[in-house]
Amino acid sequence: MRKKSNSPVLSNSNNTATAIKVEDDRTGMSRETLKRAFLDNLFYIQGVDQSNASKYDYYVALAYTIRDRLLHRFLKSVETYKKNNDTKLVCYLSAEFLMGRHLGNNLVNLDIYQEIKTVIKELDLDLEELLEEEPDPGLGNGGLGRLAACFLDSLASLEIPAIGYGIRYEFGIFHQLIRDGWQAEVPDNWLKFGNPWELARPDESVEIKLGGHTQNYHDNQGNFKVSWIPDRVVMAIPHDTPVPGYKTNTVNPLRLWKAEASESFNFDAFNAGNYDRAVEEKINSETISKVLYPNDNTPAGKELRLAQQYFFVAASLQDLIRIHLKNNPSLDNFHDRIAIQLNDTHPAIAVAELMRLFMDEHGMGWEQAWSITQQTLCYTNHTLLPEALEKWSVSLFEKLLPRHLEIIYRINHFFLEDIRSWYPGRDDLVDQLSLIEEAEEQKVRMANLACVGSHAINGVAALHTELLKKDTLKAFAFLSPDKFFNKTNGVTPRRWILLSNPALSQLVTEKIGDSWLKDLSQMKALEKYADDSDFGQQWRDIKKANKETLAQYILKTQGIQVDTNSIFDVLVKRIHEYKRQHLCVLHIITLYNRLKRNPDLDIYPRTFIFGGKAAPGYFMAKLVIKLINSVGEVVNKDPDIRGRLKVVFMPNFNVSLGQKIYPAADLSEQISTAGKEASGTGNMKFAMNGALTIGTLDGANIEIREEAGEENFFLFGLTADEVYQRKAEGYYAMDYYEGNEELKGVIDSIKDGYFSHGDTELFRPIVDSLLYDDPYMLLADYHSYIECQKQVAITYRDQKKWTKMSILNSARMGKFSSDRTIREYCNEIWNAKSVKINLES
Repeated sequence: MRKKSNSPVLSNSNNTATAIKVEDDRTGMSRETLKRAFLDNLFYIQGVDQSNASKYDYYVALAYTIRDRLLHRFLKSVETYKKNNDTKLVCYLSAEFLMGRHLGNNLVNLDIYQEIKTVIKELDLDLEELLEEEPDPGLGNGGLGRLAACFLDSLASLEIPAIGYGIRYEFGIFHQLIRDGWQAEVPDNWLKFGNPWELARPDESVEIKLGGHTQNYHDNQGNFKVSWIPDRVVMAIPHDTPVPGYKTNTVNPLRLWKAEASESFNFDAFNAGNYDRAVEEKINSETISKVLYPNDNTPAGKELRLAQQYFFVAASLQDLIRIHLKNNPSLDNFHDRIAIQLNDTHPAIAVAELMRLFMDEHGMGWEQAWSITQQTLCYTNHTLLPEALEKWSVSLFEKLLPRHLEIIYRINHFFLEDIRSWYPGRDDLVDQLSLIEEAEEQKVRMANLACVGSHAINGVAALHTELLKKDTLKAFAFLSPDKFFNKTNGVTPRRWILLSNPALSQLVTEKIGDSWLKDLSQMKALEKYADDSDFGQQWRDIKKANKETLAQYILKTQGIQVDTNSIFDVLVKRIHEYKRQHLCVLHIITLYNRLKRNPDLDIYPRTFIFGGKAAPGYFMAKLVIKLINSVGEVVNKDPDIRGRLKVVFMPNFNVSLGQKIYPAADLSEQISTAGKEASGTGNMKFAMNGALTIGTLDGANIEIREEAGEENFFLFGLTADEVYQRKAEGYYAMDYYEGNEELKGVIDSIKDGYFSHGDTELFRPIVDSLLYDDPYMLLADYHSYIECQKQVAITYRDQKKWTKMSILNSARMGKFSSDRTIREYCNEIWNAKSVKINLES
């Protein structure tokens, strides 16, 4: 890339102001103003000019140029919300916000992507190269954080007053390396060079109490009161990131909290020569926001996790009360002005904290505080796995949050009194509903706390919500069926089509206009082109170009040459046994064994692409990653295969990598055991970009199949009801192994060390799990999966048919825009309305 322009106008940044036409509006959108601002920021913020600027310098200069244009809208949005007394603010509390890179998305939403591309090109620079310089903040683990990011985008695009609250983790989800086929975790130091998008707001910091004890007293009016005397206080420092809507003036904040010590330096300790103790409080306090999801296998790890959750919830609720009291004389109407959504159980402590703030800090009585708390809070459940429903020991609560434990006990007392009076003799109901689990070690059930303290409970796909009511939260559904809603997840088409797949976006816009980006249901108009041969060819050309781009990236990063004429068969998501990445591996080995028996077999070439991270302490998931890489090592090098099968594991799957992969996929693997996946959002991103789905009737797959049409979906496997039934009757995996010769050969090849250099012990845990337990019923679904994959290959040979199916999949995915999801939340749960932002007023 050339770093110095030969243009006399631009050769000296000191002359920029006089060489380029000066405009009164320093945040204007004209090409000249953008160019001047970019060069000014390069010089005055980065302290370099074009003769010695690095790519990163250029990126930062461009980031500040765009941020300046967001701030006008940001401040106007805040000002408008303050002036409008009946505005209802939506507050999204989430431990994760997997936002992805900001620069490209902000250019798209400000509708200046092409203008900036031209400006950058005129300076002999490449915008795509500058976009790659931005770190991808890993402030989330997967779907939960990605959903939160999509929701913030849709809230701003729909002009809904909103704020996202979370933690400004210094280190996000680990950076994944693959060493000898194994996952290796290294720190994700995304803040190493700073963050040009955020605005620190130290003047709005709040104090967070931890530990200590409570003290009872009576106030001057004789009212019983409780005071919490902490043993330490941590400061929460807010950092705001502007989140713009698409082609709107609305810019809402994502407010992330950083932990700091209230007194960061102990002079007495320092002067006494105890240098470690002098900074001990600073280190201990900052640990709270140091890393996403610290390992909780130890007591110290558990305490840190709970401290993290309380830290961001307590800071956010104090902030909301401050915001409310600026425009309202009291907290009596708090629930009319603020809706708080709890994104899973991580922020469930908000129930007790809001009660504490109302009563202990603002003098409210119990009944009023409880009524307002319930009317304010809403709870989204994201899991059907019992182990994912958080529980914290009572002893940990006593140590860290003594006042909250008292409040939880009192909530539970009144709640269970009601249950016993309504349903006498139903001890089973009492046991299921209690906020306290009476086991060997008493624990606080955070999901139960969230259910009791919220006026709305929702699942994230139709099947998921039904299974919540039928099983996971059955007792609460029996007690309050009117509390339960379904809000099927969605993703933003701006990032996941427009930014990720510009060629496809341009083709769609040429045919039906651009309003589909604000109303994805309009994509349905593409159906009339499904049989148009010219349109079909254009559709295929775009897919081929996307595959070639990904193939080049794979070659560059992994050193693997892949055939772009092959089926790009993709499975990218968090690595977990229930997501069944190893079922896909069984298919690869099946095809491999067939080719080994008959090298001249007519088999359609496939490139299997995997990506995803395993939790650091999840041994089986990490072993699955090793298995994928070990199978790839054998298959990719075997001359008998002649390149017809390739296996690629792409390390460090994140938002940016997803933007490369989804548009290039032919086949989307959504193969979790039916009844285990809450929803999924990757399945939506694939389908929007024209990939066909092979999947079970699980999560949002069911609704994707309903929308796309049964004939445009490759279905296999047991249903959720059949899974429950088989397990109830007694499921014996060995019966499937003994009864299917091909499956037996596949398992035996793993067991006998064929893919582990003769080591028969390496993959024994996977083999033993499959043969003697198989909790996720891979072997029961194996035959159905293999037969379905055969149908995939047959269909792909008929490119005209495949293309039509692909077009119809994209055209019919309107339901899965996060705009639709947010509209449903606004209308049915939050009672929130849009507010227009007028920049001229």
